[in-house]
Amino acid sequence: MKATGEVMAIAENLEAGIMKAIRSLEENVDTLYLPKYTELSNEEIREELKKVNNETMWIIAENLRRGMTVEQIHEATTIDTFFISKINNLVQMEEKLKKENLSIELLRKAKKYGFTDVVISRFTKISQEEIKRLREENKIEASFKMVDTCAAEFDAETPYYYSSYDEENEALGKENKKKVLVLGSGPIRIGQGIEFDYCSVHSVWALKKKGYETIIVNNNPETVSTDFDIADKLYFEPLTKEDVENIVKTEKPYGAIVQFGGQTAIKLTKALKEMGVNILGTKEEDMDRAEDRELFDEALNNCGILRPKGSTVYTAEEAIKVANNLGYPVLVRPSYVLRRTRNGNCI
Repeated sequence: MKATGEVMAIAENLEAGIMKAIRSLEENVDTLYLPKYTELSNEEIREELKKVNNETMWIIAENLRRGMTVEQIHEATTIDTFFISKINNLVQMEEKLKKENLSIELLRKAKKYGFTDVVISRFTKISQEEIKRLREENKIEASFKMVDTCAAEFDAETPYYYSSYDEENEALGKENKKKVLVLGSGPIRIGQGIEFDYCSVHSVWALKKKGYETIIVNNNPETVSTDFDIADKLYFEPLTKEDVENIVKTEKPYGAIVQFGGQTAIKLTKALKEMGVNILGTKEEDMDRAEDRELFDEALNNCGILRPKGSTVYTAEEAIKVANNLGYPVLVRPSYVLRRTRNGNCI
């Protein structure tokens, strides 16, 4: 947990759970590898072990890459060796993907450990398309397991699901209703608040009234959308292209609603269209027009709508020059206001 947001990940093993949680954070990080720690000396990276912060897992992983043993890290941090050994398994998998030929068995194990095609491609230098082809040819595909909300006392009417790379798929259901996928907003953080979850939940309730089967995808355990009785089905999964595509393949939804999940959901619009999923509501190009300052200004101009004078800038120097020309006070407003870079700044 960090600030006001947290993520939840469910998997068949802790390694996969860690990898799911990492990409659910939406910090533009999808592995236990942070470039900034590779620049530190062995002595400096070992000093980092003394600090307790939100990047401790990445620091442990880097020390393991530098040759520290599980026992040595346990002595330095007092973290149980069970957890350190799981991080070590992920580090060892990284090394195998970098150094060994990608056999089908290695690919299968990497997927069981939660490595996405993007990550495997990065380590092996094999294209994502080729990795996906290998998986599909060898039936290495995600299936879904049910978390029984009734403890097996009777059949659960509102179950929720998590992905694994097991053969049995427990998410296959009836096909008697049109299904609509609602993408949640992920972890709450600056720029992505609870209002998005409010909108997502109300859209689900409206869809239910219209007779649709509702499916929510989200990973924040502190939101109403992840209460198991809100939608007909809940998928506790990262909001990434590959994770969502796995759900689409299983559920084959009639359409998807992305507008209520903030930037997290909106950024998946193009991917969903490529999967053949209808985007219900506002079109992709209109969402882009609303977010891009230049396109929005052009739309206002075409409609004859008055607005304050302004200009688009890309550097601090340009901003100062334009501000001086416009006169103070000025309002600085970024395009794609909710989209964040790795260092937390808006772009």
